[in-house]
Amino acid sequence: MASAQLSISGKVTNQTGEVLPGATITIANPAQSSVANADGKYSFNNLNKGTYSLTVSYIGYLAVSKTITLNAASRVADFTLTSSSLTTETITITATRASKNSPTAFTNLSKKDLEKNNLGQDLPYLLNQTPSVVVSSDAGTGVGYTGIRIRGSDGSRINVTVNGIPYNDSESQGAFFVDVPDLASSVNNIQVQRGVGTSTNGAGAFGGSINIQTGTRRDTAYAELNNTIGSYSTVKNTVNVGTGLLGDHFTFDGRLSRVQSNGYIDRASSNLKSYFLSGAYYGKTATIRANVFTGYERTYQAWNGVPDYVIGDNSIQNNRRYNELGYISENNYYKDQVDDYTQHHYQLLYDQRITPELTFSGALHYTKGAGYYEEYCKDDDLQGTYGITPVIVGGDTIASTNLARRRWLDNDFYGVTYSLKYNPGKLNLIVGGAYNKYDGDHFGNVIYTEQSAGIGPNYEYYRNNAKKNDFNIFARAEYQWGKVLLYGDVQYRNVYYKIYGPENKQQFVNELAKFNFVNPKAGVTYQIDQHNNVYFSFAVGNREPNRNDYTDRLADQNKPKSENLKDFELGYRTTQSNFSAGINAYYMLYKNQLVITGQLNDVGSQIRKNVDDSYRAGIEVDGRVKITNQLSWAANATISTNKIKNLSQALSNTTEDYAPLPPVPQFFSKTNIAYSPSFIGGSEITFAPVKRGSIAFISKYVSKQYLDNTSNVNPDGITTSPDVANNSYAVNRFLKSYFVSDVRLNYNFSVSGVKNIGLTLLVNNVFSKKYEANGATYPGVTAGTLYNYNYFFPQATRNLLASVSLSF
Repeated sequence: MASAQLSISGKVTNQTGEVLPGATITIANPAQSSVANADGKYSFNNLNKGTYSLTVSYIGYLAVSKTITLNAASRVADFTLTSSSLTTETITITATRASKNSPTAFTNLSKKDLEKNNLGQDLPYLLNQTPSVVVSSDAGTGVGYTGIRIRGSDGSRINVTVNGIPYNDSESQGAFFVDVPDLASSVNNIQVQRGVGTSTNGAGAFGGSINIQTGTRRDTAYAELNNTIGSYSTVKNTVNVGTGLLGDHFTFDGRLSRVQSNGYIDRASSNLKSYFLSGAYYGKTATIRANVFTGYERTYQAWNGVPDYVIGDNSIQNNRRYNELGYISENNYYKDQVDDYTQHHYQLLYDQRITPELTFSGALHYTKGAGYYEEYCKDDDLQGTYGITPVIVGGDTIASTNLARRRWLDNDFYGVTYSLKYNPGKLNLIVGGAYNKYDGDHFGNVIYTEQSAGIGPNYEYYRNNAKKNDFNIFARAEYQWGKVLLYGDVQYRNVYYKIYGPENKQQFVNELAKFNFVNPKAGVTYQIDQHNNVYFSFAVGNREPNRNDYTDRLADQNKPKSENLKDFELGYRTTQSNFSAGINAYYMLYKNQLVITGQLNDVGSQIRKNVDDSYRAGIEVDGRVKITNQLSWAANATISTNKIKNLSQALSNTTEDYAPLPPVPQFFSKTNIAYSPSFIGGSEITFAPVKRGSIAFISKYVSKQYLDNTSNVNPDGITTSPDVANNSYAVNRFLKSYFVSDVRLNYNFSVSGVKNIGLTLLVNNVFSKKYEANGATYPGVTAGTLYNYNYFFPQATRNLLASVSLSF
């Protein structure tokens, strides 16, 4: 027993004595690894007597190896790393990221953090345990179309970059990770910022930012196979290979992936494929990397959700998995009711160390996307919807018919990003910017009609073009003055956006919008000691409307306005050897915020409208504690209030025969912002009963969320509709709170010829909780009675994902 209590521990520093937190220490026999903590310390415990080979690596430094012999006592082995003579990609990511002492709220996720849960679910699900985050899935399983909200703000308000290059769609401003399936298998690290954060490229951040860095230099050759099978016929296969450093200068890496799932919701299947290729040259002062990655997705549409009269326990059908899209007749659905889209990304990244204090980073990029929605439409109006003049066949006038159509998007996005960093010592100065252009064609074809409509094949019934130019430049400085870090940041952004031509509702669109935004930021961090600091920041963000705000605005809405946000952040961070924690208070004051109305357009996108004054205020707490060498606990919680001041809106109003009546007005002095829970909590308890094996119990709680901005208050003098088959969903415009738990088991071992074999079992929703993570509502008044037409997105009950990974 005594021989099993030996350990190896130590500290990792550079030549100047600075600790290197995050350095990776590995033992080759048997293979296991440790990561240096904030003090640069590491340890391997419960070792037997014997000889061990240790290797320490850290980005920008040469790897160091030592051989340690354990006899009757534990050993201390400190490591001192020297800077590598070759450059790395650390320059690329610093321009858009917060540093460890920056006065802003952020979370860093390493490749190791992501790999624990990367079993096929979309990238938002790998971020689910970061503070203030809520995720959802159209198909209910996390595969296919997924959504993410940060502090109540949806994905169209979250700025996403990949290697500093904007990823959000230029028009919708959403980040559709389904278009780059299994991207996480090529990611080195992610930083999630909350609030306005630091200046970055692309659209302004109103809820947060997700900054992704793909793979960096790996000096030794490798091959990895990752395979997952799971519930609802879910399959994931990934192959990763790399050459390591060739000729002291070159590396080549590649990945090939496929992900398939039938989905929890009926027919909500996903067929996803992707590849990632990367080649790099490393010199003494320069790095050049070329990335090419492509994603293909074909998903059966499930973007409407499930009607409330179907979903409840006392409802008509009691079928949580019901999908009405593609309906032809009873038990007969259109098999090609799909979203089919391909996206190609090309990146050329260049880093140059000009002097020890001055570095330059630049990138050229091009993204090509093309695809369509295919839909079956019953008894559709030919003239009103498609501009097709009714024809007479055999004496009958064909004014409507069953048909199938495709709505296409064919777009190009390209540009340049750059940054210049000057760091002579106490001053850290970055000047950067970008110029990006977007050119997108939107058009639709009727590909099939059940009855002759007098048109040829692939009849085109609309086409419009959109162009967008986006220019920005920013300067950011951090100055260390004793224990005080002073922070200043300002960005200028110019946006030109034009839409021209008929759109899918046969309306001619001619919109031209120009915006000039100035976004200043300032802050201060006080370093109490090497373990504790407090910070305060103030930031201004401005953001333009998206395409749907122009094309889908309701009849009573004016042309959308740009939004303005003033973000105040106050926080405290502590990092100890076995404990780290942070608390952050925020107040986000909006002018003309585009809030979600609760309604969806005909392709599942949220419809929004400006409100004059609104705010979000809250407190975020997160921490991690190492209770024993085998037991640790990480947790986070957000308590918030999210309000609109002086909201006015109008509900549609008709007679019993659906003849239009004047709208029914509603006025609120203060009401809750839709999809903004007042409490979000996450927890992960990890127990490692054996070396290289662990059990994790992962939980998430999300409080009630309103589906629109009325807080479920009905107009005075209007009768509320009765329950549909005693289904309470029919009278409530909100998502019920939910508490969901997962269990993850993993074990790693090695055999001759295989560096590591990893076994993982993820049991999602282990207690089989029935809940809905997203929804939509369409309230309206008919004959003096309010009817709520609600749709919900049920998430899967208990389901499994099992993975085997091999590393060579």
